[in-house]
Amino acid sequence: MRAHRYAIRTTLSTTAAAILMILAMTPAQAAAPTPSVPDALIFSQADAKTRAIAAAEPEALRATANLCGSGYQLSTADRLPEPNRRLGTLFLYSKSTASTIYVCALFDNNTGSSKYMKLKLCPNRAGATCPTDEGNFSRYAGPVRISGDYRYVGCSTVTAIMKNSKSSSAALIDRVTGAYTCNR
Repeated sequence: MRAHRYAIRTTLSTTAAAILMILAMTPAQAAAPTPSVPDALIFSQADAKTRAIAAAEPEALRATANLCGSGYQLSTADRLPEPNRRLGTLFLYSKSTASTIYVCALFDNNTGSSKYMKLKLCPNRAGATCPTDEGNFSRYAGPVRISGDYRYVGCSTVTAIMKNSKSSSAALIDRVTGAYTCNR
């Protein structure tokens, strides 16, 4: 009975605090729209899935875009290991000049706890150096970047691995995908 009264009292206190916060808001704060994603942050040819992730997670999109640097646009976002069970999100950004493509990858940890993560970005070239970021991360792995001629960077691959620890034999996420679509 005592535990039941405590639970009711706690629930009422929490509810009352929430109501007071709402009442304390100015009309402008209460009417403030949910932050949207500026079109400048999304690549014009990004697919519907990527656009939906960006719309659902505008703060994550802004934070990861800032890590890549100025001028990068989101070209792909993947919830991993699958859309219905998300442990991580792979963000791929790109920008280009007349002769050079730049690709930046970040692997967001959505588990709420530190995991062993490895993010590797490889240009499509024999013997190429593949920038890699790996270790135990509670927030994200990366950014890792490559740049160069379209033939090599445009068809590059990104590897995203997440495990409970480096020595774990089973991966929670093990994804290899294209970093930028070759035929854009």
